[in-house]
Amino acid sequence: MKCVICKHGETTPGASTVTLVRSAATLVIKHVPADICSNCGEEYVKEGIAEKLLAVADAMEKTGVQISIQEFVAA
Repeated sequence: MKCVICKHGETTPGASTVTLVRSAATLVIKHVPADICSNCGEEYVKEGIAEKLLAVADAMEKTGVQISIQEFVAA
């Protein structure tokens, strides 16, 4: 797909590191599947993956963890 940010690059499958901040909690998830722009590097995460990331962030926030670094798990 053409990048909606720079309008020049095409996206290709790759992996990203996503950082989510909720109140006092920070979650870093590495190796998240994403489409990445070849020109500007903008990263696009598919809706199903974004929903999973948000669910993990919700669960982490409820436990009282302040910082967590995790690998992305597809299943």
